[in-house]
Amino acid sequence: MKELNNKPVNSVSVTLLFVCLLLGFATAAILPAGYEWIGPFVGALAGTYLLLAVKVADQWEKVAVLRLGRYVGLRGPGWFHVVPVIDRLSPFVDQRVRVANVTAESTLTRDTVPVSVDAAVFWMVWNAEKCILEVEDFVQAITMSAQTALRESIGRHELAQMITERESLGRELQKILDDKTTPWGITIQSVEIRDVRIPQALEDAMSRQAQAERERQARNILGQAENEIADKFAQAAAMYESNPTALHLRAMNMLYEAIKERGAMVIVPSSVVETMGLGGVLATASMNNAKPPSHPPVEQQKIQA
Repeated sequence: MKELNNKPVNSVSVTLLFVCLLLGFATAAILPAGYEWIGPFVGALAGTYLLLAVKVADQWEKVAVLRLGRYVGLRGPGWFHVVPVIDRLSPFVDQRVRVANVTAESTLTRDTVPVSVDAAVFWMVWNAEKCILEVEDFVQAITMSAQTALRESIGRHELAQMITERESLGRELQKILDDKTTPWGITIQSVEIRDVRIPQALEDAMSRQAQAERERQARNILGQAENEIADKFAQAAAMYESNPTALHLRAMNMLYEAIKERGAMVIVPSSVVETMGLGGVLATASMNNAKPPSHPPVEQQKIQA
């Protein structure tokens, strides 16, 4: 892991080593005979010192310097100088926002349902000194603490709450972890519940339950519609009972709607025709639509003769 990398060499120190070696070989040409070795030797010695003494920390990194085992301060970002052999560097600490994936498998909820939960913990180091001096492996500590807190939170909630209230569960975990890690110089920015998995058999049972619930609601809605329709029919029957003319007009409208299509045929009982008084109406209509005869009657022909 990058936190355990002390970066013994870097591009700056390696460049200084080659520069010292080149200067050493260059000075060998101007030294008296028999002393040519001094230039390369001094160049190699200076280059080796700079190789071990010059360190570079990136913009987002901090590192602690321990002199003979005692803490003397933080270094970085940028290049800095240490005394080889005497000074020792702690692991470089990345102060950017990082994420830890946490998984709790087969954990029982409050209503004794086994679930597997995946969560993402976003955290960052805000005090590198505390983080280095007070925690041996802060990355593993955060992961283990988050996993333990997640399991405890699952045990305090029911399955329905974990599925529908993920944001509140994440905020609860964030507060628990932040209270624990603040003394370490680490802050927990957020915890997001990514997935809640349940056994396949339980998932099928919940699916059937949801389907049955929807069917029950559909039947209730259909029954309510039937009741409303029956109420409307009862109101219409009361109005037609007190007004026979309206009833006849409604019956004639229904008959017209039935026979207005071309080629339609409707068989109406004679009792209905008598009740509606359609016999005279239909007879008058048929007489009006009848064609006149092509020859005058015999009496009329006699008169004309």
